[in-house]
Amino acid sequence: MSPVFPTVREVLALVPVRHGAPRLVAGDAGLDRPVRWVHVAEVPDIATLLGGGELVLTTGIGLPADDAGLRAFIGDLADVGVSGLVVELGRRYVGGVPRVMAAAAERRGLPLVELRRATPFVRVTEAVHALIVDAQLTELRATEEIHQRFTELSVEGAEPAEVLRQAAELAGCPVVLENLSRQVLAYDPAGESAELLLDGWEQHSRRIRPAGRTAYDPDSGWLVTTVGARGQDWGRLLLRWPATEAAPPTRFTILIERAASTLALGRLIRRDAEGLERQIHRTLLTALIDHSRPVDEVALRAKALGVTLDRRHLVGVVVRHRGDDPAAPGADTGPEAGPARLRDLAEAVGQAVREAKLTALTSAVDDHAVGALLALPDPADEERALAAFAAALHRVRLDATPVRPARPVDGAGRGGPAGGGRSGDGPVRPAVVVAAGSGVGSLREARRSLVEARQIAEAARRDPRDLPCFRLPHVGLAGLLHLLRDEPRLQTFVERELGALLAYDAQHPREQLLGTLRAYLEQGRNKSAAAVAAHLSRPAFYERLARIGRILDADLDSVDQCLSLHVALLALDAVRTP
Repeated sequence: MSPVFPTVREVLALVPVRHGAPRLVAGDAGLDRPVRWVHVAEVPDIATLLGGGELVLTTGIGLPADDAGLRAFIGDLADVGVSGLVVELGRRYVGGVPRVMAAAAERRGLPLVELRRATPFVRVTEAVHALIVDAQLTELRATEEIHQRFTELSVEGAEPAEVLRQAAELAGCPVVLENLSRQVLAYDPAGESAELLLDGWEQHSRRIRPAGRTAYDPDSGWLVTTVGARGQDWGRLLLRWPATEAAPPTRFTILIERAASTLALGRLIRRDAEGLERQIHRTLLTALIDHSRPVDEVALRAKALGVTLDRRHLVGVVVRHRGDDPAAPGADTGPEAGPARLRDLAEAVGQAVREAKLTALTSAVDDHAVGALLALPDPADEERALAAFAAALHRVRLDATPVRPARPVDGAGRGGPAGGGRSGDGPVRPAVVVAAGSGVGSLREARRSLVEARQIAEAARRDPRDLPCFRLPHVGLAGLLHLLRDEPRLQTFVERELGALLAYDAQHPREQLLGTLRAYLEQGRNKSAAAVAAHLSRPAFYERLARIGRILDADLDSVDQCLSLHVALLALDAVRTP
C-alpha cells in the first residue's frame, strides 16, 4: 500500500511534467519527500504563506536579482519545509537557473528542478492533485478494509497467530507480539527471514522506546502499540516500518491499534462445545475465579445442580496434560485435536469424581486444563479424598504413554507410583498432572485454592517426579515464579527491579552486568567468591558492582534490596524459560 501523498520523484514522472523536459539541478537527496500540495508563486516572500509539504512552481520573474536574495529565498523555502522548487525556463532564466540558487538548494537538500520547455502549470497542478485525491481515496478504502477484517476476526475469536498473519498481510511488514518481559508470543515475518527478525529480540526490543501508548520510533523503525484490556496491559504489538522511509501512514496506526484490540478481546473470549450442565459448571467456576458473580448466587446455582458448597471444606484441583500437544505417536494434530483432548480430559475428571464418590464442580478452566472444586464435609478427609480422586482418574484414563526413562527405573520396569499402562509397553510416565490448592473453609476463599491449583499444575508440567497429586510445597520458589511467569504484575516487577540494568546490557553487549549481579547474589553476597565465579579480578568485580548499584539506584549491601533483586532474577529466568 503506497503512502497517501506522492513523492517529488513520482511527480516528476507525471506526463504533464515530463512534457516540460524536467532536469534535476540540485537536492536529489530530497526526491522522496511527500508532496502535500502544489503552489504556484511569483513573489520572493511566498514562504510566509506556506505550511510545508508544497511543491512550488515558478517562472522566476519575481525572484530577487542579487545572490544574497536568492540564497535567502531558497533558505526560507527550506525552513518552512517545502517539498521542492520547480522553475520554468524562458521568461526570467534562459540557459538555466543561477548557480548560486542551485548551490543553496544543494546545501539545504531541497530538490530544484528546471523545466526546459514551456509548461501549463494548471495541468501540473491538476495531475498532482488528482494523484493526491486518488491516494486519499485508496487510503480510505484500505482503512475500511482494516476495520472490516479485524471486526470479523474479533467476532470469530481468532487466535493470535491469525490476527498477526492478517496484520502482516495488510501492512506488507513484519509484525511481532511480545509480553511485558519482551518475550515473543507470536509473530509473522511477512515473507522475511524469521531468524533474522527474532535474533536477539529481547535486547533489540528494549531499545525500542516510543513516546506514547501508540507511537512510531524512528530510530528503530518500529511502530508500537500497547496491548491490554480492562485496564490491565499484558504486551506490546510491533510493526516494522523501514527506517529509511518516512513515518508510516495513518492507516498503519489504525491497523496496529485494531489488531491490538482484537488480540485483547480474543484473550477475554473463551469458547467451548460443552453440554448445558458442563457449561453451567464452567460458568460457576469461572465466576469464582474472576469474581464475576456474587458467591451467594454461585452457591445457590451450584446447589440447584446437586453440588452443595455451603458449610463445606473446599479444595481446588486442576488436571492438565504435561504437554500442550498430543503425545501419542500418530495422534490427530488437526485444528480440532486440542479441544477434543480437553473435552476428553473433562469427561475423565467428571467420571473420576463420581467413582471416588466425591461432590465437585468440574469444568475446563482454560485451553489446556480442567478444574474441580471438591466440596468435603470434613476437613480431615482432604488427603484421603485427593488420593482417591487421583487413583480414580488414573483408572479412568489410559493416561500413561510409553517413554524412554529420563532416569533409571527399578528392575520390574515400574515408572513410579502413579505409573501404569499397557502390558509390554515398558517404562511409563503419566501424561497428566494432578495439582491441588490449599483447602479453604468458605466459598469466598475458593478462588485462592483454584488459582493456586492451576499455577501448581502449570509449574509441575516439567517436574520429572510422578507424584499422585502436586501441592504447593512440591514446587518451591523457582517453581512458584515459573507458574506465575505469564502474570503481568510479575513481569512488571521484573522490569521495575532489573529493567534499567537490562537496558544497559542491551546498549553494552560486551559487559553483561546482569551476569555479574547474578554471581554476586548466587554466592550469598560474598564478593570474593563471586569474583572467582565471574572469572574477574576483585578490583574489576568491585567496580562492576558499584556501577550496577548506580544503574539500579540500589544498595547492594542491603539484605532487603538484594533479596528483591534475587527474586527478580529468578522471575526473569522463569519468564525466559519456554
